[in-house]
Amino acid sequence: MKSILRVFSYLRHYPGLATAQLMCAVGMTLAVFVFPNATGYVIDKIIPNPARHNEFSFWIFVAMLGFFTKEGLNSLRIFINNTFEQKVIYDIRSDLYEKIQRLPLQWFDTRRTGDVMTRVVEDVTNMERVIIDGVEQGLIASLQVLGIGIFLFYLNPTVAAWATLPVPLLAVGAWIYSTKGRDRYRNQRDAASDLNALLHDNISGVRQIKAYAAESVEHVRFNRFSDLLRIASLRMMKWWAIYSPSMSLLRMSGYVLVLAFGGAAAMEGKLSMGDFTKFLLFLSLFYEPIDRLNSLNQMLLSGRAAADRVFEILDSTEELNATEGARLPTRITGHVRFSNVSFSYQEQPTLHSVTLEARPGQTIALVGSTGAGKTTVLSLLARFYEATDGEITIDGVNTATLAKPSLREQLAYVTQEPFLFNGTVRENLLLAMRHATDTDLWQALEAAHADKFVRNLPELLDTNVGERGVKLSGGEKQRLSIARALLKNAPILLLDEATASVDSETERQIQDALDRLMENRTAFVIAHRLSTIQNADRIYVLEKGHVIEQGTHASLLSQGGKYAELCRKSFLAPEDDNR
Repeated sequence: MKSILRVFSYLRHYPGLATAQLMCAVGMTLAVFVFPNATGYVIDKIIPNPARHNEFSFWIFVAMLGFFTKEGLNSLRIFINNTFEQKVIYDIRSDLYEKIQRLPLQWFDTRRTGDVMTRVVEDVTNMERVIIDGVEQGLIASLQVLGIGIFLFYLNPTVAAWATLPVPLLAVGAWIYSTKGRDRYRNQRDAASDLNALLHDNISGVRQIKAYAAESVEHVRFNRFSDLLRIASLRMMKWWAIYSPSMSLLRMSGYVLVLAFGGAAAMEGKLSMGDFTKFLLFLSLFYEPIDRLNSLNQMLLSGRAAADRVFEILDSTEELNATEGARLPTRITGHVRFSNVSFSYQEQPTLHSVTLEARPGQTIALVGSTGAGKTTVLSLLARFYEATDGEITIDGVNTATLAKPSLREQLAYVTQEPFLFNGTVRENLLLAMRHATDTDLWQALEAAHADKFVRNLPELLDTNVGERGVKLSGGEKQRLSIARALLKNAPILLLDEATASVDSETERQIQDALDRLMENRTAFVIAHRLSTIQNADRIYVLEKGHVIEQGTHASLLSQGGKYAELCRKSFLAPEDDNR
């Protein structure tokens, strides 16, 4: 119930709409009383008395006016409720996305993209039913049951007592169904999420599936997950198939009880025919909203399961200093220092007491075998992950105290695997500088030697590159990533195999651009090619998370250690060997 209450807590943001909704509901409840009372009055006072037959048309008009008022208020209430509901759902989805943006990368490392998408899109939509039906049906139904129930007891307490006898049994049945049904609905939502996650992975990896002729294998796997969803849904529906008819039987028994005891009272003269007719009409209006409340019970359970999954994200711990913290000056010199920095990923040690320094304007190269911890160093500098020990400073300021946006504004990062969004070339570049002009964009493209292929694209800067840049080659994607970093013009550059996806000729061109860019800027470079790192001001050699050697290219070769060994084994290969 806690999750449902949290959903409704969003309603307080719109008190005006909530008040209007309540007034419409109260007005509709009052309008419900018009037709039965008019009918009873006509039967008792008008039809038996010929002298008053001239009033008959008036009471017919009153009865019609009651329906007109009720449905008019209902139309207004639906409009208000839809506006209300969409505003609240917008708020929830906005809060959820904002929260996701503030979660640490380590959170995403343990989550499936398809599952997160299901929570943002489908689960929030299921929460929408809680608001629509909880307010729209629940409020009106509750007011109608309460109002008519009181009136029935006013009309005839004895007959009303028999008429409402099934109500406690209905309440017990609803309570049992609710308490036993939570896990069934949660399992169904989890099964749907698993299927969506699998579908997302298979669509993203469709080229690999086709390349390995794995269509039939993946089809079987998809069917297995789909079958789990089918079983979970049928298990949920099986209980509804028992619950719904049982509740309907109890409700119908109320009509039989009124017919029996109300009819007996009418025959004994204790109840007029008009009042007996009113009782039958009001009983329909009494049990109809109870029927809606029982149906609402199922929707609330589904909405609760969805809300639990959404609030699980909203309650996750945000990354440290996601928005709060100190800020770096607008202009920094770029003096970076790692002091005895250690890092463990999920209790697996990755870096051990790493100490290194990059003075303003220096180029620092990080080399080592795969898994040595090179990329981890850059990730810690950008605070994608938090160091478990030690200190990282920029211009003497501990990065752990900085608001992360302030830190990352000073960094330009080019990863080994370039990522482009499903948009135009222009949109992908503007990620680095929101207000850049076309001249700025073309200058960055020219510096990254990407202008020629962009000018050959059908719509130049406005050409859509496809999902993950699928319409471009690997080298073209990488050059756009480099152009994006060039456009940002940050004082600290992080280059993780920035030229790995281009041929040797293109690499020479890009390296020239990077050399010009790195002038008077601090740069951290990870590369396997000697041409990329041999001119670095300082080279740090990492092995199993430790810095085992440091120095210039010439001094490290003369030491005959790990760096020299890597060169001999062509791990650090001259550019000619990579053509």
